[in-house]
Amino acid sequence: MNFYNLKENDEQVSFAGAVKQGLGRNQGLFFPEKIPTMDNIEQLLALPMIERSVQVLYPFVSGDLSKAQLTEIVTDAFNFPAQIQPISEDRAILELFHGPTLAFKDFGARFMARCLQTFNEGKKLTILTATSGDTGAAVAHAFHGIENIRVVILYPQGKISLLQEKMFTTLGGNIETIAIDGDFDDCQALVKQSFDDQELKETIGLNSANSINISRLLAQVCYYFEAVAQLYRQQGKAALKDLVFSVPSGNFGNLTAGLLAKAMGLPIKRFVAATNANDTVPRYLKTGEWSPNDTVATMSNAMDVSNPNNWPRVEHMLKSGIVPQNCVSSISIDEEQTQMTMLSLSKLGYISEPHAAVAYKALQYSAEEGEFGVFLGTAHPAKFKDVVESMLGQPIGLPKELADCATETILSSEQSREFSVLRAYLLSK
Repeated sequence: MNFYNLKENDEQVSFAGAVKQGLGRNQGLFFPEKIPTMDNIEQLLALPMIERSVQVLYPFVSGDLSKAQLTEIVTDAFNFPAQIQPISEDRAILELFHGPTLAFKDFGARFMARCLQTFNEGKKLTILTATSGDTGAAVAHAFHGIENIRVVILYPQGKISLLQEKMFTTLGGNIETIAIDGDFDDCQALVKQSFDDQELKETIGLNSANSINISRLLAQVCYYFEAVAQLYRQQGKAALKDLVFSVPSGNFGNLTAGLLAKAMGLPIKRFVAATNANDTVPRYLKTGEWSPNDTVATMSNAMDVSNPNNWPRVEHMLKSGIVPQNCVSSISIDEEQTQMTMLSLSKLGYISEPHAAVAYKALQYSAEEGEFGVFLGTAHPAKFKDVVESMLGQPIGLPKELADCATETILSSEQSREFSVLRAYLLSK
């Protein structure tokens, strides 16, 4: 299958080309030329996750990977569960934080790393990515130690939790981390400027592991199928009716993957894009005006994004009829509501971190009678230990993955938000 540039449609590349290139001309995002539809949904849902994921992904990659190669990649990348946990009679959380860095981004980062290893053929590459919290750890761990691949991660200085920071800034080796004097949107802008610099791209073999890379999005499609499969096993055909997903949304890659799953035939009624105070999308859907404000720092810091990279893909699917325009709504949840929701979930017996709480509250606001709501748990509560403990008034233990890095030394350098500084750094090594 080919993938085309949403900004310049004449630029078309294979799956391997899209993975290796990351962004198209003029910072355009790649999108599949055709969305394959799965006609045998119930048979598909009855399969184990790995076998099902291979069937879901193969139409997208068949020109570049054999089914045997894809099976090997998926088996290695998805070697941890995505787990549905009931919260109440008509609510459940999809826990996506059981991977090596305790965040949903492990799915996409590990799949991308394995694909790039297969396609790279020993050439030297530089992976440049920006993180608002969890991408950095997922990418760093997925690529750590891979020969001929240099990883440079930009993150907003002082605007992510210390444990999040420790998970990707303490590895060393082929992982380089830079604390930028700015917010996540500044980091993201630096990545985009780097891709616009043709000389830089060619000299260092530039690629990106942000959710702008199509491989990461395709991997995330698989856990929507897994969520519905678990509900189908628990509830039978009743689970395939009036199903709503509430997605904590920052860069909107997670929502993009869910919409792709729906377009493939997965029976999801609609989506709620839950944001924090960075409410560009809720305002846009209400007014029709795209007007990003300055990014606001919140306790749900991975969603502190005012100009989400993946929105062009979402808008393309909505406006082109790939998915119905009325299947996406968006709600902004403020800090007080987030805190109160964490307390409410605790009373229901579930310990939540802020991002999942935002998604749960947005789901509660938008729920309609008869719907079954699933909200996404995108990170382990212990990654936000200080916030969770202060809100709930009780200690939470550190999983081994966090305990192992908690006492390690941060190896980051610090830079201004000037592109010339970053460019010189990238070329200096």
